[in-house]
Amino acid sequence: MRIDVLTIFPEFFDVLDVSLVGKARERGILNVHVTNLRDYAHDVHRTVDDTPYGGGAGMVMKPEPWGDAIDALLGDSASDAVVIVPTPAGHLFNQVMARELSQASHLIFACGRYEGIDQRVSDHFATRCRVVPVSLGDYVLNGGEVAAMAMIEAIGRLVPGVVGNPESLTEESHEDGLLEYPSYTKPAQWRDLDVPDVLLSGNHGAIAAWRREQQLERTREMRPDLLTEEH
Repeated sequence: MRIDVLTIFPEFFDVLDVSLVGKARERGILNVHVTNLRDYAHDVHRTVDDTPYGGGAGMVMKPEPWGDAIDALLGDSASDAVVIVPTPAGHLFNQVMARELSQASHLIFACGRYEGIDQRVSDHFATRCRVVPVSLGDYVLNGGEVAAMAMIEAIGRLVPGVVGNPESLTEESHEDGLLEYPSYTKPAQWRDLDVPDVLLSGNHGAIAAWRREQQLERTREMRPDLLTEEH
């Protein structure tokens, strides 16, 4: 998978060199490139924003740098690419979306700042490829970089070969619509707290039943909105 990131703060993404994503880049499983949007600015000051039409506070990112930058990244393969625009006005990001996007061959993250990117950028590229505005949740960040980093990790780890043991992906929170069960390791007792007896029993059927009930209980307590009739 190729992942491109467009941002005015490319140094923000130095963290992509560490952990599983960094190892996947070294092995060529994830081909990640970060581009400074200001390289596509049209003036000596490398300006990427201007005042909004209609008035209002803040600045809006100009369409010209975005258009030229995305043109360059798309090349002749626009039909295979997905442009992801992190924005609080987007679709809510979740595990289902992460898994679906992990099947794409080329993702482009357009990390806006200020009051966002001129709407015409999304409108134009929606005629050439898939454009998806995405929100991490009902809150506002200073820009799209934090959201892009979270999505890159959530999507990237689902690409085959990134996570060493693929079976671990099937037992995580949200994979079956429920939160993950609590986990324990050695020692069996720590600060007067014991590991549940069932996990020490060796009875795999009882362990599976306990874990399922823990998933349901945790989801009822933390995220009742996730429960459906299927559960």
